[in-house]
Amino acid sequence: MSTFSKTFVADLHLQVGNTITLRGWIFRLRQLAKTTFVVLKDCTGEAQCVAASEALREFHLKADDAVEILGTVRRDERAKRGIEIDIVSVKILNPSATPLPFNSSSNTEPISSDILLEYRPLALRSDLVGRVFRIQAAILRYFREYLTENRFTEIVSSKIVSGGTEGGTNLFAIQYFDRVAYLAQSPQFYKEHGVAGFERVFETGHVYRAEPHATRRHLTEYYSLDLEMGFIDGPEDIIKLERELLTCIFEKLNENHSTDLPSMMHVPTWEFSECMERLHAVHNRTDLIDDLDPEGERQLCSIAEQECGVAAVFVIGFPLSGRPFYTHPRTSTTAAGFDLLFNGLEITTGGQRLHRRSDLESALTSRGIEPSSFESHLRMFELGMPPHGGLAIGLERLTAQILRLPNVREATLYPRDRYRLTP
Repeated sequence: MSTFSKTFVADLHLQVGNTITLRGWIFRLRQLAKTTFVVLKDCTGEAQCVAASEALREFHLKADDAVEILGTVRRDERAKRGIEIDIVSVKILNPSATPLPFNSSSNTEPISSDILLEYRPLALRSDLVGRVFRIQAAILRYFREYLTENRFTEIVSSKIVSGGTEGGTNLFAIQYFDRVAYLAQSPQFYKEHGVAGFERVFETGHVYRAEPHATRRHLTEYYSLDLEMGFIDGPEDIIKLERELLTCIFEKLNENHSTDLPSMMHVPTWEFSECMERLHAVHNRTDLIDDLDPEGERQLCSIAEQECGVAAVFVIGFPLSGRPFYTHPRTSTTAAGFDLLFNGLEITTGGQRLHRRSDLESALTSRGIEPSSFESHLRMFELGMPPHGGLAIGLERLTAQILRLPNVREATLYPRDRYRLTP
């Protein structure tokens, strides 16, 4: 029978006058001649514990030791949370190494990203790095909550596939028994199948892009927040949903995580051609033809902030030739697809998809792709596929933009790029 009796720091206010057991790490240690203060940290917060220095001398305590403290809880308005623990006994569960490259209480700003990554668990105990991933976890939770409350069904699709979703070559090949398979670059096909079965679906999961980038905005493995819904009238329905979705997520982050994020309800939607005109008028740019570059994304967000009060813009109507084959046309030459730029970076790609098999076959043929290679997918469009569309948000990019981090790797627990496979 378990005798586990750990008290969490967050619950100490309920235990005043009681003797309790705390388990966590030594976050800070202040040893005076007669008194030693031990700040213990667990997953819920920090608590100050105190004892006579002589009583603790034999333990040789140091920062980041994993310890168990038996102590009595009393009120002390001078202490954090207004609570202090008088130590009765200490048990070292596992001592930290000496020396460590930094401590969990260290200021992590001047520490190199490589060192923070090599000692990731230690960095996660710090307030600055830990907050990034607590907020990321909250984004993921609020994304799920909003869509579940709005009649979306969560699906889980395979990440081992027989071919590319986008019809391109940026795939990681793997040996799959006696043949070659690939890591999925998108759950797009499975989302569309989900629409044919559930009407509204979403999925969260890793996707893989074998692109030899080494920039602050690209990863070869990232976590994608995907949704797809049926019976839409156009891409504007997807844009409306994302405005509401992100506004809900941002409001909850502001309430629970002390962020200061804007409402996304009034983010403008600009045609790609209109964006070209604005960039020419404000920045005298004439070099962009069929897509935006990173500088153009930053410039458009700056223009949107000046005009609309929020550094974000939906860009719709990109040239059709540059979008995936399944993209529904907006005009004969433009796509019913969009990107959402936020704080100077694209965080979302979405739009309306083709929903008739004949149209998909024509789109594939026009790009020199044999439709038969997509037969298992095309067959799903014979089952009454409704007009539909969806989007994908990069979780790491969204986290980085929310927190104004300069590199997406700072919002990635263990980043994978062309150079890194460890830790």
